[in-house]
Amino acid sequence: MTIKGIDVSEHQGNIDWAKVKGNVSFVILRAGYGDAITYPNQIDRTFEKNYKGCKNNNIPCGVYWYSYAQSVEAAKQEAKACLKVIKGKKFEYPIYFDLEERSQFNKGKAFCDSIVKAFCGEIEKAGYYAGLYMSRSPLQNYISSDVAKRYTLWIAEYNSKCNYNGKHDMWQYSSIGKIDGIAVSVDVDYCYTDFPTKIKSANLNGYTKTKKLPTLEKSGYKRGNETRGVLALKEMLIIAKARKLHNVTLDENSIFGEGTEKAVNALLKKWGYKQNSVAGEKFIKKLASAIK
Repeated sequence: MTIKGIDVSEHQGNIDWAKVKGNVSFVILRAGYGDAITYPNQIDRTFEKNYKGCKNNNIPCGVYWYSYAQSVEAAKQEAKACLKVIKGKKFEYPIYFDLEERSQFNKGKAFCDSIVKAFCGEIEKAGYYAGLYMSRSPLQNYISSDVAKRYTLWIAEYNSKCNYNGKHDMWQYSSIGKIDGIAVSVDVDYCYTDFPTKIKSANLNGYTKTKKLPTLEKSGYKRGNETRGVLALKEMLIIAKARKLHNVTLDENSIFGEGTEKAVNALLKKWGYKQNSVAGEKFIKKLASAIK
């Protein structure tokens, strides 16, 4: 698969995401750079707005964080800053460590490896899918093959093709793309991996599977029933409310009505069962035991 996307920051200004929708299949958002915990002004000023724009228009998105780290500890601090900014959000694409500074490359391959592992390690420990963004030439010269193979790669090379021989999942092929809804030039990218499926199925980037709750029982008293058994059930539910096992006001008549249903479901939820609005034999025994 090959799908087209873009990456944006505050340099793209005010983006009309409704117009962008349909022209791209994904977006990588800059969340910030450096140590934005110590220097909050280093959080990208448009990140929150751009994130909401993507979510409101159903555009899958990921994040990149530009690094200035000059030590392993500084890289970890950058990761913590990134995690603080993205906390509570969901991303369908990876969280990328953006490594570009000449001062970092001048420290050599072992150093560059160490800060990539430090940043990405913190990102992974927090439950996110970590990746590395670099231009092709520095990647080949300053990152070991072991590290390059360990993380998903997003490679920048402004050319008719990406000349990196190793595996890579994204290619940034130009910085002068034109996209409806963005007034200035924008970086454009190709992606070759179905990240949304991979990330969601792995329960990463804020996505978790909905826990399938067990059913206590499938048959029993339910809404609309009117029997002596329902009256007895409601008396027990009134006692349960008095003992603060639920806070639902029951219907006053003898029918299993809306209030009774809500009370039954409240207790099923409390006990860790599927709220199926059924009060059967097992439910009644459990309720009787709870109000003794």
